[in-house]
Amino acid sequence: MSDDWIAVDWGTSHLRAWAMTGPEIRASAHSEDGMGRLSPEAFEPALLKLVEPWLKPEGATPVVACGMVGARQGWVEAPYRPVPCAPAGGGLIRALVHDERLDVRIIPGLSQASPADVMRGEETQIAGFVAANPEYDGILCLPGTHTKWAHISAREVVSFRTFMSGELFALIAGQSVLRHSVTTEGFDGDAFLEAVSESLSRPESFAARAFSLRAEGLLAKLPADTARARLSGWLIGMELAAARPYWLGQPVVLIGAPALSQFYAQALEAQGLTPLTADGDAMTLAGLAAAHLGH
Repeated sequence: MSDDWIAVDWGTSHLRAWAMTGPEIRASAHSEDGMGRLSPEAFEPALLKLVEPWLKPEGATPVVACGMVGARQGWVEAPYRPVPCAPAGGGLIRALVHDERLDVRIIPGLSQASPADVMRGEETQIAGFVAANPEYDGILCLPGTHTKWAHISAREVVSFRTFMSGELFALIAGQSVLRHSVTTEGFDGDAFLEAVSESLSRPESFAARAFSLRAEGLLAKLPADTARARLSGWLIGMELAAARPYWLGQPVVLIGAPALSQFYAQALEAQGLTPLTADGDAMTLAGLAAAHLGH
């Protein structure tokens, strides 16, 4: 039997696929056919357009997918699994296909009853990390639009919390009055760390501090790179204040895009921690491979 299969990361705005032989990548492809622009009947054609050259000439090629493809608005809903549980240890959900060359299975997301929380996609990155580090007992932080903090023990996700810091930054920087103050891609590292410290000590002052960026820009020509760094630092500082039970005195590993993870690493290092990092894409692929092997 061939051990060829296809790994798929299907988000709201993107579709990424890898042709695999066992754990080895043979080819990769991507498109903009994310869940957000597809009707349920459009998922199979979108996948075929990307992966058809990789399909076996005879029999069905296994496809393991994660992400928003399993959301209620996706190809088929892959119901959330309640924690505590293994990150990708439950049954994969089979998608209805018309092309007999496809056998598509979707990894379910995770849920938490109290406080209410869900994740879909991040569980696969966590599964990839746990597969490579089965004895790890500590915290995983997955920075992103909706950053996740997850407690891992005995190869299970014990609990997790989601913070909308990334989305709040995008909304404030792009749509609020502060959009006039942060018009730069530059970044003042010292201002960032100072803002993290301020927000950790007094997170309740954020709304007042935020408007000061606009005022100081008008009155004292505050540089845009400083304003942008302060806004980011205050938001991450508020997140760290709320997530303190997760990271204080715990080993922490950051999983995500290197550029974003470095901000969290710097903020945590300023609090005396030494977080490790792991590449988000690599962990996604490792998690898909673990789910395929388990299935």
